[in-house]
Amino acid sequence: MADTARRVTRIIAGQATSDGAGVRLYRVIGGQALPELDPFLLLDEFVSDDPDDYIAGFPEHPHRGFETVTYMLAGRMRHGDNLGNSGLLEAGSVQWMTAGRGILHSEMPEQEDGLMWGFQLWVNLPARNKLRAPRYQDIPPADIPGLTLAGARLRVIAGAWGEVQGPVQDIDAAPVYLDLELDPGAILAVPLPRGHAAFVYCFGGELAIGDGGAATLLERRRLAVLGDGDSVRLAAGTAGARALVVAGQPFGEPIARYGPFVMNTREEIMTAIEDLRSGRF
Repeated sequence: MADTARRVTRIIAGQATSDGAGVRLYRVIGGQALPELDPFLLLDEFVSDDPDDYIAGFPEHPHRGFETVTYMLAGRMRHGDNLGNSGLLEAGSVQWMTAGRGILHSEMPEQEDGLMWGFQLWVNLPARNKLRAPRYQDIPPADIPGLTLAGARLRVIAGAWGEVQGPVQDIDAAPVYLDLELDPGAILAVPLPRGHAAFVYCFGGELAIGDGGAATLLERRRLAVLGDGDSVRLAAGTAGARALVVAGQPFGEPIARYGPFVMNTREEIMTAIEDLRSGRF
């Protein structure tokens, strides 16, 4: 089968909102415009140099049935849970947390001024693993491989670029998670597994996605949902570009959501609520 380039099927604009104890952020997946993109359930960008926008953080809250991925670009975030796990996410680090059968988790900024910038992505779990034991993959900046190509720099958080493997392993959705920086006018073809749902999120400058006259412009704080194919062609604008390129294998299962619980049926959601109330998390 000949290689095919992915095309943009939809553009979604991030919507300003707040979460946790009032942290201001931009929600791109998980809102009305794009409730989910199987297996992805939510994508938030949080960015501010005003501590009033983030200092209250995300106090203890429950999760069940999915995974949370926190990627820090700037600032520091202390995390902890009811199982005794704790750690510090610094700039450039990533935490891939598998909530599984249930966890009470907190994420609190460890600074009172300066830039706080990062992303949180929610990734679904298949029905067979929704009640698995919770697990963390905390990856420090030095363990995320970086590559320098012609006019481009990238970090491979999950998946692979050629022989370079990302440090996040053993995830049901077989994800690709790349952080790309392109020089002005640079062009990069990003290989992606055929059959994976995929998106590009621009968080700096602007990008043209696709070839020539058929290319689609992607501006800052916009997400492009991609059709199927083997790769996506990205061309940076005159100011360069920063973007996340993310892909994952869809599960094709029913999704039942209620706040921090993501299961397959309403009955499973009711069980999760009862388990939380009864102290079984």
